[in-house]
Amino acid sequence: MGSARVRLSRTCRDVVIGRGRQSVTGCQTAEVGEMSLADPVTTCLSPAVHYMVCKLGFKIKDSHSVNSIVSENGNVCWRTITELVHYRESDQNVDYIKSVQLLGPLCESVHLHLQSLTMEQFEVQYSLWFQWTNCTELLLEVFAALDSMEATAIALSLMKLTSCLERALGDVFLLVGKDCPFLLRDLLASQELAAVFGQSVMNVLRVFIGSPYGLNLRNILWHGFASPQEIPAKYCSMLLILTAGLGQLLKIYLLQTETILVHRPYIAFTNLKELDIFPGINHEALSLTEELAKISSFVLKPMLPFWVAALTAFRQHRYADCVILLLPQLETGLRLLFTTVNKCPNRLLTAESSSFYTTFDEMLTKQLNDKEINQLPLILGEPSMEFLWDFLNHQEGPRVRDHLSHGEINLNEFPREIANQILAFSVTLLCRFSEVEELTALKEHTAIKPLISCASCYRSRFHPIARLKKQVLECMKSISSWPELPIVPEEQIQEIPGLERSAESSPCISLTTEILSQLQHHLPQNCYILDDLMNNLLSEKLLVQLCSTHICTLYCPRSVLEILVVFRKISTQCHQVSDQVIASTEMRYKKWINKILRSRQRHNYLRMLNSIKFLSPVLRLILMLIILELINIHTVCEKNPCDYQQYIKFLKSILQYTENLVTYTSPEKNKWDESMELTHKALIKIRTFSERKLTLMQLATQVKLS
Repeated sequence: MGSARVRLSRTCRDVVIGRGRQSVTGCQTAEVGEMSLADPVTTCLSPAVHYMVCKLGFKIKDSHSVNSIVSENGNVCWRTITELVHYRESDQNVDYIKSVQLLGPLCESVHLHLQSLTMEQFEVQYSLWFQWTNCTELLLEVFAALDSMEATAIALSLMKLTSCLERALGDVFLLVGKDCPFLLRDLLASQELAAVFGQSVMNVLRVFIGSPYGLNLRNILWHGFASPQEIPAKYCSMLLILTAGLGQLLKIYLLQTETILVHRPYIAFTNLKELDIFPGINHEALSLTEELAKISSFVLKPMLPFWVAALTAFRQHRYADCVILLLPQLETGLRLLFTTVNKCPNRLLTAESSSFYTTFDEMLTKQLNDKEINQLPLILGEPSMEFLWDFLNHQEGPRVRDHLSHGEINLNEFPREIANQILAFSVTLLCRFSEVEELTALKEHTAIKPLISCASCYRSRFHPIARLKKQVLECMKSISSWPELPIVPEEQIQEIPGLERSAESSPCISLTTEILSQLQHHLPQNCYILDDLMNNLLSEKLLVQLCSTHICTLYCPRSVLEILVVFRKISTQCHQVSDQVIASTEMRYKKWINKILRSRQRHNYLRMLNSIKFLSPVLRLILMLIILELINIHTVCEKNPCDYQQYIKFLKSILQYTENLVTYTSPEKNKWDESMELTHKALIKIRTFSERKLTLMQLATQVKLS
């Protein structure tokens, strides 16, 4: 994984970066000197947050009668709870410190109450009021975890509970509003939810999970700041009761308004084959990973139970639990590395309420807030960065953490394939950033070495560049199937009076050949073609070869992304044309064979068959142009603003051509003669633009020659 040697001391969980260089394609080389954190890391909670979460709610020793909080049949008395939320006299905003202090004893009473119940009693009293979340089974599992009092299980349960609650509250929001807020804090602060549940109730929730000024339990867990031992179980118990209480309030609202709560469907991961990068992790690899976690300094000692629990979950086929446990620890380990290489050790801890936490979003950026270059991408290397962007950030990727943390996934159907990828990648980080002398044997083990090998050569699958390559190849495959389409035999056509073959396609063919002769000079050296340009230069085989060319995807400038958008639209339109040609050809052929085409339709069918002859090479030419331009796409930064605008204008004219072609070749229009005229004009534009040497491939050649 590159030549940078990062050594993290196991004994004190310090971080020491060995002198070395690690380059990232398209980025400058970083040199990192020796440095270390002076003291062992025992918590990732800042002093103020640690006090808020671990101590403040225990300062008052008052006790509350459970009967004043919940009745025997499970009805929650909201008045008892809301009266303990304290407000500042100056502006009547919630006083979070005083509120946590006052609510602490009440949470203790709730926790003791739940501990006194059997599963059967709990289910009878509360399961009805969990139905509004669409996660009744999950909430019963949370109760079982509370009964076990196992710290890691309680922390995991709290993470699942908050994501489930967020999703359910979003469904309630949509009873009143339209666009559900993406962030939980914005959702809880919305007037829409206050209209359903009451503002005082929403303020209670904000004390626990909805504000950086409060306990903020959801964020400190999901972002990997809290260790299992730092989360009081009584807060999990309290949120469970609050969830039941919200269900009771919602029932009243639904009866009054005569409305029905509709649950949004879960998001399903598609194209799992695209996500299959690493080989499957077997029991032997899991055992080795557990040993790695114990000796790797990528793992902070207080967080080790989370790693062990994640591996246990994978063994037990609880793949959602495995990933929920792993992702925050992946973030914690990378934050340790981030704060070390960027020399900001204080950012390893939770930020205070007035600042943003250091999370994946910031750690994966190119620059820090002070415009300094972020050293983490340079240390991780391009393959690891591309994996992280693919699985966490790219809009067309699985965005695993977002979907899980916002409750958008059915946890019972979480795919093993994704859990395997996240776990395998985590194993490679355990190996990379640790003491070499202790891990040499483990790295070379047959169960671990293939994982490291896969990680070292990973290439983005979900960046717009990768998606464009996939689109182009799929489109080319579709067009390449045209020769296999059923065609009426020539002798049958000649038997029909008044039907004659047209030779009008020849100008398009000659123009295509002329453009190809210009293109061949800009092919990579290993792709240079001397003869039969039409068949060799526009072949699927050559396009596959060109698409294998590596193109840097990290931190693409805006101009590159704008061009990619147009390229992808053009490719989409070309594929639509191909689909329409295939469908029309097959349908007309069947009608011809069954002799149900009228005379005019027979003539139109013949024009379509003639059109296919020139449309195929023209569409393949456009795909080849896209890929050759894509290979040189970063040279667009060399263009001055005027030339850039000309280039965008040219691409949009090609897009307009393909959009019109979709219309003309549709079953409703069938304008094949017009398609020919349209194509001829488009080819003239391409030839003219190429002659003016304004393409990116020509600009790249000029830069190389200079």
